Amino acid sequence: MAQQDTTSLRLRLQYRFDHLVSGGTTALIGWLALACLAVVVPASIVLVWSDRAAPATLAGRLAAVWVSVGQTLKIGGAVGSPLYVLASVALALVALLFVSTLVSLITTGINRRIMSLRRGHSTVLETGHTVVLGWSDQVFPVIGELVAAHANQHRSAVALLAPQDKVWMEEEISARTGDSGRTRIICRSGSTTDPAELCRMSPRTAKAVLVLPPTGDTGDAHVVKTLLALDAAVPGPADRAAVVVAAVRDSRNHVTARLAAGPAGHVLCVDDIIARLLVQTTRQPGLSLVYSELLDFAGDEFYPVAAGDLAGRAFGEALLSFATSSAVGLLHADGSVTLNPDPATVIGPADRIIAISRDDDTAVRADVASHVREDAIVTAGPGTDRAERLLLLGWNRRAPLVIEQLDQYVSPGTTLDVVALGEYAATRGDRSVSAARSRLEVTFHEGDITDPLTLAKLDVPSYDGVIVVGETEPGAPEAPGTPDAPVAALAPVTDPQARADDRTLVTLLHLRAIGEAARRELALTTEMSDDGNRLLAPARDGADFIVSGRLISLLMTQISESPYLAQVFEELFKAQGHEFHLKPASDYVRAGSEVPFATAVESARRRGECAVGYRLRALSATGPDYGVRINPDKRRPVRLSAEDWLIVLAES
Repeated sequence: MAQQDTTSLRLRLQYRFDHLVSGGTTALIGWLALACLAVVVPASIVLVWSDRAAPATLAGRLAAVWVSVGQTLKIGGAVGSPLYVLASVALALVALLFVSTLVSLITTGINRRIMSLRRGHSTVLETGHTVVLGWSDQVFPVIGELVAAHANQHRSAVALLAPQDKVWMEEEISARTGDSGRTRIICRSGSTTDPAELCRMSPRTAKAVLVLPPTGDTGDAHVVKTLLALDAAVPGPADRAAVVVAAVRDSRNHVTARLAAGPAGHVLCVDDIIARLLVQTTRQPGLSLVYSELLDFAGDEFYPVAAGDLAGRAFGEALLSFATSSAVGLLHADGSVTLNPDPATVIGPADRIIAISRDDDTAVRADVASHVREDAIVTAGPGTDRAERLLLLGWNRRAPLVIEQLDQYVSPGTTLDVVALGEYAATRGDRSVSAARSRLEVTFHEGDITDPLTLAKLDVPSYDGVIVVGETEPGAPEAPGTPDAPVAALAPVTDPQARADDRTLVTLLHLRAIGEAARRELALTTEMSDDGNRLLAPARDGADFIVSGRLISLLMTQISESPYLAQVFEELFKAQGHEFHLKPASDYVRAGSEVPFATAVESARRRGECAVGYRLRALSATGPDYGVRINPDKRRPVRLSAEDWLIVLAES
């Protein structure tokens, strides 16, 4: 009973206090004044009466109490006539009110400024910085690569504008990319389609502007609107010194985005590039590792090198003029690019040599022609084309482009079996690839690629190449979501892209079991959306993976640092052009002989090709490079067997 009374009393007191607080500012001030007086007055009386030096008379002690109360409450405590005391108290209260109001205003202003800064609404005052517009999973590889590219610069900045909370973006970037080194990451919150918001990023003084495609059905439209807003914010290419690089997912939106970007802008089409790389890698196993090395700023990249004394001489001489770098083309004075020119092509006085090198200062001249061993050079006969049997597992928006590209690469009589869910392949597939094909015969089959029984019926080991694409389920949208969704919501369990990767992982698990049972290594090329899922893939080390998000991020950052690379990549990723190949090393040098790598370079030069490295079969499953060697020292000997490959840039 006593406990109930106590509880009831506590509740009644709490109720009265809540009622008091809800009474408003005036009531709170009044009750606060009474509470202070209830404490200060008795305490002052005790102090005065206990003081040995206190006045002897009652009037004197009351005056001392008043002085103590006045000093404690900051109202002066002056003594004298009633009018004098009243005036001093009034002045003290006015001063107290003024000071309190001033402190409140200052505090409010500072808090408002701090909140504005935390929300990322201030203007970026930088010069030569890189602006990144939009938020998606591509933000992290883009920023990571920019940090790596600027590692040797004393001062650099990356400014990010996205419709997210500034503090949240900073925390996500820090967690996903780690230490940014000398590069400052500046986050601002705002809409990328608002010209006024874009002006806060100082695009006029930026070195490059990257427009990322957000996740969602409206992602490409958002990119186009952002490009139009950028043109409104900085009208005219003459006022915009920055290189503009954007990406769209659907090939149908590519032309529209290029018109919005203007003649000086560069727009990448994710679908086209991924489809081309899937096809190239299917026919050249290990090619994805070569591109990963060339596109990653942590490895060897493309750099323009001054021709120097090579001007006026044949391009073929440049191939043996660098010991640890590889000449692969020419950058002309008008900005055009020629990859793998004829060895007899004369290098112009204003031309620069496009070289693959570790860094922009490592392409050092060193004549290695004397290291060529003529007795080890092999003259291989022309190769014979043969019909192949290929298998495509899964179906998505890029599958028709894959089939179109395959038809341009394969030999006549090549067959492709497509296996996809339900009537998805038989109906939508036939419609998508109804165009006439001259070389490739396509057959559609109904089946669930995650079902081991379906895969067992296919006799997968009998195929010359297998392509696994991220399959979207019938009726599911290709890329749902909204551009403004935070990263935590970009790939929930219900995200079709995440489900497509999940289905791919299950398919790879069954394919690995099939390969182990057949005791045969499957020629497998896999497409994935998330690089994190690639690390979980049940595939052999060194397998070929085309991770769309990371690949496009690498291409965008490379072009933002070196705009001429847009032409280089366009040439590399089309069927009728020059591209990288992995060819049998025994077609170039005598198998088993230990020869300087310069010998292989000279052998490739005589065939109109640029040799840039090799891949060792014995190390193809051993990380971190899986047998791939780019830019080996041409003076050092290497022993290449009949099972090894030479990496060459040659015409398709």
